[in-house]
Amino acid sequence: MTTHAAMPRRRGRHARARVRHHTVLAWAVPLVLGVIYGFYAAFLRRDGGPGTMDQLVLGLVSGAALALLCLALAQVQGALTHGPRALAYGVLTAASIGFLVSLTDTSVLRSTVLGLVVGVGTFVTCFYFLYSRER
Repeated sequence: MTTHAAMPRRRGRHARARVRHHTVLAWAVPLVLGVIYGFYAAFLRRDGGPGTMDQLVLGLVSGAALALLCLALAQVQGALTHGPRALAYGVLTAASIGFLVSLTDTSVLRSTVLGLVVGVGTFVTCFYFLYSRER
């Protein structure tokens, strides 16, 4: 009986699973994004006046939330297929942009629409990128 050339080989009883090690970059990118996002959120809330403790807390909380969400997405993205992974990136981007726009004292409709437009653009771009580089 013939087998396909790409038939996986058995490694025996003592085969070990590959251990994934997280690089420094896997931790640094979400943390840097969180810091930049937090600074920008605090800057938008400042509105030209002196800095206050409320603005500092807003920046720290929003930056930490974005960093944690990015880290969580990085942990589960390997288990997701193209569609759900692109959707997760789109939702994360839409929510973060919508929140930043809402800090500029504009209408809820404007922040929602701008967040959705950027989120849909991120979804389409990520889906194309992931689909075109499929193994």
